[in-house]
Amino acid sequence: MRYKMYDEMMEQPEALRRTFASESENMANISKIAGSVETIYLIGCGSSISTCYSVRDALASVSDLRIEVFTGYEFVYNKKLNDGENSLFIATSQSGETADTLTALKRANEFNIDTVSISNEPESSMIKEAKYPIVTLGNTETAILGTKTYITQLACLYQILFPASGYEKTDEIMEQLANMPDLVQELLESTEEDNKNLAEELKDEEGFYCLGSGVNYGLAYKLAMTMLMEGAIKHACPLYSAEYRHGLIERAEEGVPLIFLDADLESDELTKRAIANARDELKANCIIYNLRDYADINPLLAPFVFVVPLEWFVYYLAHFNGEDPGSTRHIGKVRY
Repeated sequence: MRYKMYDEMMEQPEALRRTFASESENMANISKIAGSVETIYLIGCGSSISTCYSVRDALASVSDLRIEVFTGYEFVYNKKLNDGENSLFIATSQSGETADTLTALKRANEFNIDTVSISNEPESSMIKEAKYPIVTLGNTETAILGTKTYITQLACLYQILFPASGYEKTDEIMEQLANMPDLVQELLESTEEDNKNLAEELKDEEGFYCLGSGVNYGLAYKLAMTMLMEGAIKHACPLYSAEYRHGLIERAEEGVPLIFLDADLESDELTKRAIANARDELKANCIIYNLRDYADINPLLAPFVFVVPLEWFVYYLAHFNGEDPGSTRHIGKVRY
């Protein structure tokens, strides 16, 4: 059985190429603004906020940029703003109609803050509302996991923020990012079978813990909150690797599945310590994704790489449980 998500996964490389070709100049201009403000607000919900977490944590390790991440309604209710403040507001949404994020965007406009919207829908409310719109060219997505949206959104955030960061290896990041469509294509072809087998092996598990450090926490969040819970209908919980010993260590019992993302970042020393304890001492079932097994790139780009095998894993995990990985049961039916 082939689900709609399959086609959308395979379209990711071309979505990246089209977005780079169409929006690079626009993003370069916005990057100049990002480099001149005191604070950058990144706003999203669900999968979109995971891209915000990733770029924030990537830059926190190499830059002095002040970046704050909020869900839409948390920004509306819990962020004090000043009229005309020297900040940049960047909203992310697949549909451009996410009520939480759209409300936050309108609030930022009320305070005369420069606003950016990154969305996959050119006629959406968020694209029309923002001062600086960016359209990711992935075409409308129907599968809930939003594969094309995730990877193009994340790429746009990197293209805007890394050139403004002062990071000494920004040129390397940008060059490798430009080559990402080809790498994603290779990963789509090379990682399917192993992750299909892994999904069949773990199909009867009801819960997963997902851990990553630094830039990979955002992807661990996406893996748990949207990929496993929404796509595969499995219980899941995301954690920073450093938080393993604060709570999870009491649940990492024999056979309990823990998914680790390890990119050999400096902070992945904590990921490796968690793996050693969980696997070697507590006999938990540790599923480890190592960046070095997939690509030789700057580890701050790891989410672009890890997401592909994880998509295959979740795709087949849903399939082996009789679920369509792109469908939903309740999302979109509850409005507030």
